[in-house]
Amino acid sequence: MPELPEVETIARGVNARVRGDRIVDAWFGSHREPFKTPAQRQAKGLQGREIVSVHRTGKHIICELGPSDQIRSQLSGHKANAQWIVHLGMTGRLLVTTPDEPLAPHTHARLTLSSGRELRFVDPRRFGRLEFRDFARSEKFESPGAEPLTIEAAEFAALFRGRKLAIKAALLNQSLLAGVGNIYADESLFRAGLRPRRRAGRLTKVDLERLRLALREVLEHAIQLGGSSVSDYVDAEGMPGFFQLEHFVYQRTGDPCRRCKDPIQRIVVAGRSTHYCAKCQV
Repeated sequence: MPELPEVETIARGVNARVRGDRIVDAWFGSHREPFKTPAQRQAKGLQGREIVSVHRTGKHIICELGPSDQIRSQLSGHKANAQWIVHLGMTGRLLVTTPDEPLAPHTHARLTLSSGRELRFVDPRRFGRLEFRDFARSEKFESPGAEPLTIEAAEFAALFRGRKLAIKAALLNQSLLAGVGNIYADESLFRAGLRPRRRAGRLTKVDLERLRLALREVLEHAIQLGGSSVSDYVDAEGMPGFFQLEHFVYQRTGDPCRRCKDPIQRIVVAGRSTHYCAKCQV
């Protein structure tokens, strides 16, 4: 499943290509699973709207939308008053293409833009979700967890205070930290020198600050490299990321640790495959 760096990479790429463009038509497929908002309502709500900006919130891609053609003349400015929300699920892709690009199998949404480009959502396994929100009827989308790239030390430490669950499980809890998944939990715990089964509430302030800085460093570096392509992930242009080449532990079971040469171990924490070095992490 795409995590924070992958979603951030896609959101930035889509924003750079379609910001200021206008949706002139919206087509949705017949499979119901990807649609958190009914397809017909999404198509009607999206048509004629300007894409004001595209950004990431947690693991969601948020397209901020201006007013439709019908009410634009009644309003001043181009302030966003609706959102199209994309969650990529396990295999979702959000691609900016030209109309003559062959339509990929499992394409569930196709937005035609005034520039002549298209914004397409492709998802073979159909675990992704598409949602439309009009602020006149519903609130803006906000992630329940804190933002890992900007959270400060005191707030970060407070998230884990008194918690009995393993620190790996805590990192994966989206109500605590939004956007962190299996890859970057493993990689940040390695860089912080912490074993994934250590109880979150028993970590010291020094431990937690080391983890906070390691997590931010890993996420920022992964964004610079376009994310990790370990499965189906590609960016808005269909290009893979390269951070998987710099993984220290994730999916390296049995391989020598790049620091101490001991074999990387694999265990299961919170139902997820978890990778660590028994020598470098304590």
